[in-house]
Amino acid sequence: MNRRAAACLAAALVTLAVPAATARAAEEAVTPRIDLKVLVVDDGGSSVEAITAELRDTGVPYTRVELADDSRPVIDAAFLSDTVDGRPRAKYQGVVLPNEDPFGAGSAEMTALAAYERAFGIRQIDAYTWAHPGVGLDYTDNGGYAGTLDGTEAAVTDAGKAGPFGYLGGQVAFEDNAVLIPESYGFLGRPRTGYTSLVDAPVGTGRASLVGEYVHDGRTELVVTFGYNQYQRQFRLLARGMVEWLTQGVHLGQSRNYFAVHVDDVFAPDARWNPELNCTPGDYDCAGGEGEGSTIRMTAADAAYAAQWQQTKGFTLDMVYNAGAGEEWKAENGGTDAFTDRLVADRARYRWINHTYTHPFLGCVQDTSTVPWTCAVNAQGATQWMSRSEISAQIRDNHNWAVGKGISVDRSELVTGEHSGLKTLPQQPQDNPNLAGALADNGVKWIASDNSREPQQRPVGNADTVPRHPMNVYYNTGRRTEMADEYNWIYTSAADGGSGICESNPASTCLPEPLDTETGYLSYIVPQETGIALRHVLGNDPRPHYVHQSNLAEDRILYPVLDGVIDTYRTLFAANTPLVNQRQRDTGVELGRRAAWDRALADGRVTAYRIGTTVTVKAPAGMPAPVTAPEGTRKQLLLGTTAYGSAYAGTRSAWTSPELLQSAVTLRLPG
Repeated sequence: MNRRAAACLAAALVTLAVPAATARAAEEAVTPRIDLKVLVVDDGGSSVEAITAELRDTGVPYTRVELADDSRPVIDAAFLSDTVDGRPRAKYQGVVLPNEDPFGAGSAEMTALAAYERAFGIRQIDAYTWAHPGVGLDYTDNGGYAGTLDGTEAAVTDAGKAGPFGYLGGQVAFEDNAVLIPESYGFLGRPRTGYTSLVDAPVGTGRASLVGEYVHDGRTELVVTFGYNQYQRQFRLLARGMVEWLTQGVHLGQSRNYFAVHVDDVFAPDARWNPELNCTPGDYDCAGGEGEGSTIRMTAADAAYAAQWQQTKGFTLDMVYNAGAGEEWKAENGGTDAFTDRLVADRARYRWINHTYTHPFLGCVQDTSTVPWTCAVNAQGATQWMSRSEISAQIRDNHNWAVGKGISVDRSELVTGEHSGLKTLPQQPQDNPNLAGALADNGVKWIASDNSREPQQRPVGNADTVPRHPMNVYYNTGRRTEMADEYNWIYTSAADGGSGICESNPASTCLPEPLDTETGYLSYIVPQETGIALRHVLGNDPRPHYVHQSNLAEDRILYPVLDGVIDTYRTLFAANTPLVNQRQRDTGVELGRRAAWDRALADGRVTAYRIGTTVTVKAPAGMPAPVTAPEGTRKQLLLGTTAYGSAYAGTRSAWTSPELLQSAVTLRLPG
């Protein structure tokens, strides 16, 4: 092409571009800005609280208006919308109400809210209501149902799978944990014109709706006709889709279903529970009972089984190892150790975490002359602590052993024995003052803590804690009968032969009768522990769970729980929503980001909005923002765009930051 032709083409392109740019500007001038925040109108009920918890735990900003608060703001046009830079602004991208009209028939507030929803295309969730024509359903006495729903086998409809619940496998089974106690109540109604059922259940020879979309009068409502709380599985399964529906797939925050399992004390033997003594020999408060068979340790066959199980399940365990304890065991048992040899040979199949060389207590020097133990003090009355050099040697020697064996281990991760070194209430109310320095000496950035004691992440010098959920599969049991016996001791009243701890502990309840020690583990404990772990998995909780190597030995009692969690999960969820099985450092990063994000939201330092197909997010400098958007979304670069985030549950999401020379994140939505 010659220069004259090129010049003519350039001029033509400019001529074409000007009207196009003018058209876009004209369109943007009338397209409203919709802020990425949710309005929650709260009546104090469990259903609204459940949705609020999902917003909070996902990182979605919201404004809560409590109906019972006499000083609450009036919900009128000025509260809901205004004008910013000459553009109409909707202050909320979605509205959560206790029911279809919590303000009273004909109220000015409901009228203003309905007008707002029509004007800006805002959606509304009716958190819990009954089946009637006002929400697009026939009355329940017209072929419907009203009553308890415990054990109901609900299912996602084709419309639900094509819409907000496409991440589910199909079934939504209602919990039925106590036969004599009603746990959920609801209404099954037949859809009328404008109503599309998204989740239904059998009624007679047909099916009726429990969750559906009702389009009417220029508005769209998600109608939920069963009651729930934030912990029930039926809500946990639907919670993600409710938020996606409400926000039309574009919102701040993100959610994953996490599951990681740390196996502590690998290579070390664990002490065994003694049913006659009702304690664990070797502990400072349990005299006698030691000798042959008083400890539990995996064998080479157990290691082979673990490797095969992982391959079958497509799941990776974290081996939290004590090399020195293993070397001691080897020296005391003929100098050979087929178990260690097998596990080291399979080293690439696992993730590995440093658990210190010999598993000592890294806090204060323990005085075990009393029960419970106390911290030893010197002549001046000062607490005696394990030294920085001793702690550092425990970390360093264990790491070096692994490196020498060709094991890939991340020196930034650490689990101390019994989470020691960290404060241990009531005896040791502060961290060992030598701990932070020893962590720094060895490059440790993430130190595990016990979630039952410290559920929040906190700094330890330049490191941060990573809280872990303890599984109720005890460290001192390798057999099902032992596990049931110890469980009985803890959870049975004194009158029934137990310790009575369950009677004196307000956080515990007693079993109605002791478990059969032959059958109780599989029939009662496994379902209990599976359910607890699944609640964590379905709650966007990245904290790992921890057990002990003893639980992979002998009867291999851990596997029924893990099978229950993984198999149930994969039945409930579609392939686009896999379990996220990540390592300790990644969980530490995630928890730190969430805490910073929550602080920024609380301080009002985040601005995010949507104008047409463009999303803009401004967060404090250096802070990534969690954003969820539909498939096909692209992120604006300095020049051009790139695919945004990673795929999960039918959406795209990520912790994202502005690109080069940008002050805000800009996303281009599909369409």
